Amino acid sequence: MDDDVVMPERGERDADRDEPGPAVVLITGVMASGKSTVAQALAERLSRAVHVRGDVFRRMVVSGRAEMVPGAYEEAVAQLRLRYRLSAMTADAYAGEGWTAVVQDVVLGEELAAYVELVRTRPLYVVVLAPDPRAVAAREAGRGKNGYGAGWTVEALDRVLREETPRIGLWLDTTGQSVGQTVDMVLAELGRARVVGAAEG
Repeated sequence: MDDDVVMPERGERDADRDEPGPAVVLITGVMASGKSTVAQALAERLSRAVHVRGDVFRRMVVSGRAEMVPGAYEEAVAQLRLRYRLSAMTADAYAGEGWTAVVQDVVLGEELAAYVELVRTRPLYVVVLAPDPRAVAAREAGRGKNGYGAGWTVEALDRVLREETPRIGLWLDTTGQSVGQTVDMVLAELGRARVVGAAEG
């Protein structure tokens, strides 16, 4: 099986905790904020869940890819929005078949409100991971890939998160938390993550 959409095995979970059921859960935040790790761990806690990795749609482009950089030109923005539409459609398809679709991607600024409108499934939950920039920088330095560069710094993207992104869903300062603690908090506060309005149709 490829890693475009990950079907996790059933993990240990709190038997008497309510699950989202057929739903979409968006995990967003800056690069190196722990989105992928938290999304995978969350999906593994649930009894019927998939992990939709938004970046896979970017990596599908073989030639002509335009990367998002500060002040990106029209083609880069168009490709980004195409990627968002594809991940939203994929999540909706899984939720329509009874799965909890856990989507993770960098969805910041005005694009977060637009993404909420792209997802037709309700309930929809939005979780924004917002650790301290120093924690993000330490995580970036310790992982095997480089998310930053091409004009982006941790500080610059953190400003987009905190100053330009609407306060939709559940915002978590995960500085100093383990992955398990973050997943526990997401599940415990799921009601606060629920997006109200813009229904299926």
